[in-house]
Parts: sequence; C-alpha cells; structure tokens
Amino acid sequence: MAPSTDSNVKEENSQGSYKKDINTKTDHVLQSKKHANDIFDVIEYLQSEKDKQIIFASNACRKIFCELSDRGDLYVGDLPEEDDLMSGDRSGEEKYRIFMRHRYNSCVEILLENIGHESFQVKETSLCTLMRFVAAEAKHPLQNPDSSEHFCFPRELLRNLVERLLSEKEDMSLLISRFQEFLEMDDVRYYVMSSVRDNIYKVMSRKKKAEIPVYKNNVFTLLSNINIPTQGPKMKKFLVRQDYRLDEWKVAKLKEHKRAFEQMWLMFLKFKLPSFMYKKILVILHESIMPQMSDPTLLIDFLSAAYDIGGAISLLALNGLFVLIHQHNLDYPDFYKKLYGLLDPSIFHVKYRARFFHLVNIFLSSTHLPAYLVAAFVKRFARLSLTAPPTALLILLPFICNLIRRHPSCRILIHRPSAAEEPCDDPYVMEEEDPAQCHALESSLWEIKTLQTHYHPDVAKAALTINEPLTEQEEDISELLELSAFEVMERELKAESKTIPLEFDTATELLKSSREVLGVHFSLE
Repeated sequence: MAPSTDSNVKEENSQGSYKKDINTKTDHVLQSKKHANDIFDVIEYLQSEKDKQIIFASNACRKIFCELSDRGDLYVGDLPEEDDLMSGDRSGEEKYRIFMRHRYNSCVEILLENIGHESFQVKETSLCTLMRFVAAEAKHPLQNPDSSEHFCFPRELLRNLVERLLSEKEDMSLLISRFQEFLEMDDVRYYVMSSVRDNIYKVMSRKKKAEIPVYKNNVFTLLSNINIPTQGPKMKKFLVRQDYRLDEWKVAKLKEHKRAFEQMWLMFLKFKLPSFMYKKILVILHESIMPQMSDPTLLIDFLSAAYDIGGAISLLALNGLFVLIHQHNLDYPDFYKKLYGLLDPSIFHVKYRARFFHLVNIFLSSTHLPAYLVAAFVKRFARLSLTAPPTALLILLPFICNLIRRHPSCRILIHRPSAAEEPCDDPYVMEEEDPAQCHALESSLWEIKTLQTHYHPDVAKAALTINEPLTEQEEDISELLELSAFEVMERELKAESKTIPLEFDTATELLKSSREVLGVHFSLE
C-alpha cells in the first residue's frame, strides 16, 4: 500500500485545522480498513516543526495503535518485508496486519527520536506514548514467546527507550525524573535494571578512556531513582499482571529484583568515575544502595578504590566500610588506622566538614574501643586545634570533651600530674601514622590549656571546660556542626551589649568640654 497523495501534511495548516485533520484521519483508520493509508498522514505529523502538532499526533498514534493491538490487527511474529506483500498467497487480513505492523514500527522509531527533541513537552509525550506501547505489547505480544518462557515482555522496546534516556550528549535528568513514575511498576523496573546494566557495559567498555560525563550523570540519575520495595518476598504491582505460573516468574520475586539491582550498580561502579560522581554515590550508598543489595560486601573493591582518592571522598568511603563492618561482619582491621590518617588541617575547610564530624562521632561511639586508640584521636584533634579557625574550634572542643566523657580512661590526658613539670617535652608523635605507636596516652592536653587564652571569647570559654570535672552527660554538638563564620559574627552582633556607667562632659568644641566653654564666657564678662 502506498501513501495517499491528496492528504499530505501541509505547513500552512492553521491552529485548528491540524487538530481536525488528525482527528478525522484517526477516526478513518479505526473505522475502516479501506482508509488504512491515512495512517501515513498522522505519522507524518510526528516530524512536524511545530511542537503542538507533534504532541497532538503522538496522542493520536497512541489511540490508534493501542486499539489495533487490542483488536489483534497488528501482525504477530517475525515481520516479513513490506516489499513482499504483493507476492505470495497471503490473505487480505494478513496483509493489512503486516502493513499496520510496519506503520507501528515507523511510529516507534520516530517517537524514540523525539525523546531527544529540544522541547520537554514533546519528550514527555513521546515517553508516555512509548510506555503505553510497552503496556500494549506486554498485554498482546508482537513476538511469539519462546518455548522456555510463558511470558513475553517487550524488552527490545524498553531497551531502546532506556538507551535514549542514557544519552551521551544531552542531560536527561528532568525526563528521567518523569520516568520514575513507571519505575514503580515491578515488571518495568526489573527489565529496566537489566537494560541499564547491558547499556553500561556496552557504552563504557567501548569508551574506557573517554570521560563521557553527561552519560555517567544520566546513568547515576536513573540508577538513583530505582528503589526496590522492602515489604514481602513477592512483587504485587505490575504494568501487566501475569497470573499463569506466577511462582516461576522471576519478575515476581524480591530476591531476583535485589540481584538485578546489585548487578546493575556493580556494573556501573567497576568503571572509572569522575571525583564528583564518587561523592554523589558515596553520600547515598549506606542508605539507598546497600540495603537493597543481596550481598553488600561486594562493594569492598569500590570502597577501597574510593578511599585511595583522598580528601572528603576517603571519609565518605570509610562510612560505607563502617556499615559493612558493623552490619555485615566484614573484616577490615585497618579501618581506624585509615580514619586516623584523614585527620589533617584540611578537615576544617572542606565542604563536608559537618558530615565529617558527624561520622567520626559515630565511628568512635563504641565504648569498647581501646583507650590508646581514643587517646590518639583526642590528641590529634587537640594538636590540630592550635591552627583551626574559631568556627571549627567551637565544634572541636566540645567534641574532644565528649570523647573523654565516653572513655573515662582518657581522663589522664587532663589530670596528668607531671604535665606542669615537663612543658616542653611532649611524647606524642604527630607524624606517626599508626595510632597504636603515637604515644598519645603518655601525653597531655596542653593544647586545650593554651586555647584558654584564645582571642575569641567563646573559644576561650569552651576551652575552660577542662578546668572543672566533666559531667557524665555529653554535650549536644548537632547545632554546631553547620556553624559558619557569618553565623558567629551575626551572633556577636545580636548579643546584648552591656551598659557601662561613665562620668564625662560632652565636648561642644574641639578638645573642650562644656564646663571649659562656660568658664571662658564667665571670664570674658
């Protein structure tokens, strides 16, 4: 069948005429097979230069092909070439179904291209239309299922859609957030995870040395929008539910979803990533990724590689390792040694300073830690406090006191009798990387004593705390973690100023008081 020549789309169509034209041709296609050629005109609108025409035509195509699928008017099986329709002894009904299946394929190709359209409204409409086609194909498969499977999901269509979402050139974050609605469907989520894993392997294996930051960011955005439900061992929310032999269907099993989720993330994390991507992943790792994996200990290689990068990334990596140690019995003997190695002056100036102290507080919260280890951290923090800014000191000083409260065996650092007699001989070795060999327990907190004469009154007041017996109740430092220099200044400016009584004469002339001026006048008289 050839496209009609008397009803082609014309650019001069007015605002209302294109809607009337599309609606008329849509009705013709659905009402009578003799008007099958009108489908060419509807599909042609999908390539219009006007966004509104594309959107309206996309909705029309959705209506046409979903109804044809329900009727069984789309050819099922390996699609013959369209050129072969005139040859052979096929029935008219079969030729019609083959013709419409070819038109359906053409429509899908154009909609996939429109995923990259400059207009978001066009992208969104194309996405929703394609997902309606996914649902239609899942309900009425266009391919004969294999003998080994009883359910034929349109994986190819979904794979092509995922490939467009994971663009290498265009940021698709906004469209992916729109796609999240469909990821709530268990069957869609399962096959999307499989498609993403295959796409990552194909693209990143081919471009190992290329940066492709846009692609990696799109992958991260899509991966971080995938969440596995935690309730019950079986899935219940499907785009198209299959009741036949449901117990044998992998998509209906929670453990299979966790396995697919795990394989997808591990595939992404095995490749080299930019530093900003490491930070994004590590921030959500312990809350959004680990709990949804079958075996979180498989992340050990990624976390070890992340630690070697240094800086804030190392700290965030240690947070993941800490979760594996305490919740999954991972044996990692050098954990505290590596944490100790992160303590340097830069921790007071990094973006993740608040998170750093929050995590260190968690890491050192156990009362079963050996005294030498806690003393090493206390002494290291005390030495760093000598060059720390006031905003950091207001966090650091109560933090040190809390560690001593938590571990009473470290009180000797405050109450060492010989400290006053040996002011210049500190046995603590700041350069030692091993906390067990730094001799912290043999030292004292003379640094805190020094800070009692700090120029900032709040810092000096906080340092005076060690002069009195420490209470058992720890001080809450959560409000101090986000403290900035601006907030410290604002707090000082808003503080109530004390009125100091003074007796003086108001000067009325330069260097002369009012009394002196009156005396001059009296003498002149």
